Amino acid sequence: MLSSALPPARFPALALATLLLSASLGSGLPTRSQSLFGAGELDQGRFLVVAAPIGSGSRYQLNIYEQVRGGRPCFAVAEGRPAAVNPLLASFDFSGVCARYIDANGYSLRVADRDLSSSYRLTVIRSPNDTYLMAMPTQAGAGPEMMVARTLGSAGGFLKFELEPGWRLMRRQFKGRNLGHVYLYSPAWPSAASGPAVTAP
Repeated sequence: MLSSALPPARFPALALATLLLSASLGSGLPTRSQSLFGAGELDQGRFLVVAAPIGSGSRYQLNIYEQVRGGRPCFAVAEGRPAAVNPLLASFDFSGVCARYIDANGYSLRVADRDLSSSYRLTVIRSPNDTYLMAMPTQAGAGPEMMVARTLGSAGGFLKFELEPGWRLMRRQFKGRNLGHVYLYSPAWPSAASGPAVTAP
């Protein structure tokens, strides 16, 4: 049984956008954002990283689900590889019980002390045998492509992502305050991180 927990504090969107703009001015690299945002630990067991189909299912996107407090479950995961996901939170009013992060407003990439939200995007790539969550640079010189997670097999519908070695979720913080935003986080760049750096086909 999950213990009760309050939802993360929601940082005003306009204020957050202003801070992000300020951080991106000048060099264009995430140098200022190193000190602007921190990262805090969270309970990994409350979260699920999901490959979610879009429309007819020919394309996929990243979703992250959080069981904010116990009671009604927010998701169910089947056995097997790949593991099928039933997003139960889509069937009821999940306010206060679940949280759902479905785009770049809710999640971004962080490596060590660098917030990479302005220089990387997280994208889902399908192949005949697997589905990959890739971190793709959006600026020249930002860094390498990185594999963050994979489903360990191919199937239709919602699928559980298994994070690659060294990767985990963390909470974005501002002056020690938890925000309603999570990081896909690695403590080091691929050359030093545990596990090989592999590019999806």
